[in-house]
Amino acid sequence: MRCERGVGAVLRLCLSGPVEVLVREAPVDLGPPQRRAVLAALAVDAGRPVPVDVLIDRIWGTEPPDGARRALYAHVARIRRLAERLDDDGEGRLPVLRRAGGYQLDLDPDRVDLHRFHRLAALARDEALPDRTRAARLREALELWRGEPFAGLPGTWPARMRETWRRRRVDAAVRLADLETRSGDPSSVLGQLTDLLGEYPLTEPLAEALMRSLHAAGDSGEALRCYAQTRRRLVEELGTEPGRRLRELHREILGERPLGRPREHPAAGDPAAAPPARPVPRPASTVATPRDPAGSAPYVVPAQLPATTAGFTGRTDELARLDALLTPAGRRPAAVVVSALSGMGGVGKTALAVHWAWQARPAFPDGQLYVNLRGFDPSGTPLTPDRAVRGFLDALGVPASRVPESLDAQVGLYRSLLSGRRVLVVLDNARDADQVRPLLPGAPGCLALVTSRAPLTGLAAAQGARLLALDLLGAEECRELLAARLGAARVAAEAAAVDEIVVRCAGLPLALAVVAARAAAAPARPLAALAEELRTAERILDPLDTGDPATAVRTVLHWSYRTLSPPAARLFRFLGLHPGPDADLTSLAALTGAVVGQVRAPVAELTAAHLLSEHVPGRYTCHDLLRAHAVELAAEHDDPHTLHAATRRVLDHYLHTAYAADALLTRRRHPMTLPPAAPGAQARQPADADEALAWLTAEQPVLISAVERPTPGLAPHTWQLAAMLTTFLERQGNWQALTDVHTVALRTALDHADPAGQAAGHRGLGLARFQLRDPEGARHHFNRALDLFRRLDNHPGQARTCQNLAKMAWAHGAPHEALHHARRSLEHFRLAHDRGGQAVALNDIGWYLAELGELRQALAHCRRALPLVQATGDLSGQAHTWDSLGFIHRHLGRHAEAVECYDRALALFRKTGDRRSEAIGLTYLGDTHETAGAPGPALEAWQQALDLFDELGLPEADSLRGKIRDRAPAKS
Repeated sequence: MRCERGVGAVLRLCLSGPVEVLVREAPVDLGPPQRRAVLAALAVDAGRPVPVDVLIDRIWGTEPPDGARRALYAHVARIRRLAERLDDDGEGRLPVLRRAGGYQLDLDPDRVDLHRFHRLAALARDEALPDRTRAARLREALELWRGEPFAGLPGTWPARMRETWRRRRVDAAVRLADLETRSGDPSSVLGQLTDLLGEYPLTEPLAEALMRSLHAAGDSGEALRCYAQTRRRLVEELGTEPGRRLRELHREILGERPLGRPREHPAAGDPAAAPPARPVPRPASTVATPRDPAGSAPYVVPAQLPATTAGFTGRTDELARLDALLTPAGRRPAAVVVSALSGMGGVGKTALAVHWAWQARPAFPDGQLYVNLRGFDPSGTPLTPDRAVRGFLDALGVPASRVPESLDAQVGLYRSLLSGRRVLVVLDNARDADQVRPLLPGAPGCLALVTSRAPLTGLAAAQGARLLALDLLGAEECRELLAARLGAARVAAEAAAVDEIVVRCAGLPLALAVVAARAAAAPARPLAALAEELRTAERILDPLDTGDPATAVRTVLHWSYRTLSPPAARLFRFLGLHPGPDADLTSLAALTGAVVGQVRAPVAELTAAHLLSEHVPGRYTCHDLLRAHAVELAAEHDDPHTLHAATRRVLDHYLHTAYAADALLTRRRHPMTLPPAAPGAQARQPADADEALAWLTAEQPVLISAVERPTPGLAPHTWQLAAMLTTFLERQGNWQALTDVHTVALRTALDHADPAGQAAGHRGLGLARFQLRDPEGARHHFNRALDLFRRLDNHPGQARTCQNLAKMAWAHGAPHEALHHARRSLEHFRLAHDRGGQAVALNDIGWYLAELGELRQALAHCRRALPLVQATGDLSGQAHTWDSLGFIHRHLGRHAEAVECYDRALALFRKTGDRRSEAIGLTYLGDTHETAGAPGPALEAWQQALDLFDELGLPEADSLRGKIRDRAPAKS
């Protein structure tokens, strides 16, 4: 093993046991538990970006505190400083990189113990390898285990991770025992199995593995004692007998049958092949079996469950919630228990219901009934309740001559037969609650499990049903599904292709199953070829078409669409026109040209059909495969003029609302004037700067997506939207996004010979290149913008570009040139009759005069600017003016006044979301405290500034870090 990987590396990260960074096997001080939680939340996806919202959910749960985002940034900044110190000391690298919308722990996954464990365990599944090699890999994997994963971390996400990795550890141990027993060395695993069964005494696969190993090692008596002890625990703690496989093994050891090899991969649908994955409570049976009320033959125990899905994986939380429906031992529920699983087509409702039903069979000794109600069948004809009930009566052994004629009488007989019994009734693919109600058992002791694309809230209201909505699979669950279908070795060998397949299939289990089936049918074909086919297909649903209506993704999605009302169907088709990735009600209304009140009902209908999901309150989204189907349907049902008008309305909605929001943030005249919005665009007018900032923050991904997807016939929207984002992205310090949107905008404007768009694009790229430390590129773009604005006689555009040139000249040590550009900016703002711009220009002039040592003149200009900028309500202008006044007072030796000015500026920078200026202001505040002889407050301000610079990935962090290191008090 190379020294740069796994346990041989200088630095490794451990998640089994307490979260630790080990350097040469010595732990590094990571700080408080919450910081360990941040590192763990990044480490489980080592090498892949993790969105900020996902990190917050992992650390604080679904209801994070108000300061969660800021606390996350602070923890990431401190982890980065730790990583830099380790790197400086030559101890290894632990880089945390800023990625779009999140962070990435850029660490080889093999340096994370649980990732290495998973890789070794996956490689050991390759049956082409010798048993001894497979056993060695499993043993190496299990030796990495240090204790309970994520030990000491509270919350639901660490708990879920603990359960997931516990199952993987148990699975690895059981497989190792099978291999060692097969190769004639069962004694080598006895100690480990005994210890594990002591940790998880109710886990039947562990008990089975230990019994087999003991028997093979010649200690059959101890194997029988192990069975007796396990059975006693199951009965006492859960009220259930051991599963079928454990009972059969017990009889084999007793000599009733020869001891066979354990089935590692039992056939789907085999009753013996589907023991509970974890102990399932089995309520005590209550009454003797009577004859049926019609006086016919004795009660027949039905066993109608269909075959389980091969390679079922994931859904740990959902399985646990279904387990919780089962009655504890010795207790009877007061009423029949009903659970309703809902979700979009192809999300795996039936697979989950059937998988759990097989596991739960011991809790229902009187049988299991199953019916496909065909509520969303391609035939369009749902199964009627009378036919479904008749099928149940047949399964229960009622002769045809004894079946009543009326539905009510049939239902009465059906419920009488189930009275006093423990029966599981699976009602699959229900259309609505009315189709289900006649099929519900009437007496306590039974459980009805319903699946439907509809939410079935009526069942919850009238029958007390427990509702469980099934969502798309997470990335890790998708990989597990593919590994279960294709083999872990094949999946591990093409990790990049698997990642792309997971993305293209959008977490939809049916789509993944189709891809897996195609890959399994062509084992010599690389997975990369399938990934490329999904990436390059003109219609992404084509590669997911099996030719079978029951499994073709397009057909399954279409079953839901066919049930929609005309307004909901129209809105669904238009979803493919929305720039995405999500939308609020107002933008959805703009798509259809309706008012918000008129779109609520169609949105509710789409949500109920799981064709839309409200992923955060008030914001709706659908996955990429649904969007692709919507695009196909729109092309089929709507004429091009209608689609163009809908696209124009929604883009006008975003453009005109962004224009109003930008005006509130800048309080200056914009260089461009927009044409009127299309009727029905539903453009909004934010009430104030706070609302404007909140809207831009929420819609930023949508606005960027709208720019990056230019629409034919609507080219001006591309560069106009980019221009509206300029101030916001600049204040956020998002230079990469600023570069991306203006690159597209400029290219579009050049393609259409639009000088106004070219001017705006050059100015935006100039800002981005300046911040990315490319002065030549910035100067080129600014000069091109200035020349174009001059030809257009556009004074607001010239004024803003002169401001940008001034700032760049000052940053490169040319304050005289900066002052010249600032004075030209003031002239253009006056010609544009822009009082807000004039106020900002006066402050800029004051700042550059201060840089030149002309402090009295500087103070006069900034004092003239302050009331003007306050009168216009420009919070950003006020912040920068207070910042200038702080700088001037500091250099005049008025430290108290300087601190007061900086405090005012910082409060306003935080309010406007200008985080880069906040960081710079904190740096100046620290300098002021140091000059005033207050080293403690100085270090505190610098540290806050450094955290922000680190978070934004700005180069100012390096010099500030050195300053803090030089000024920090020496440790005794």
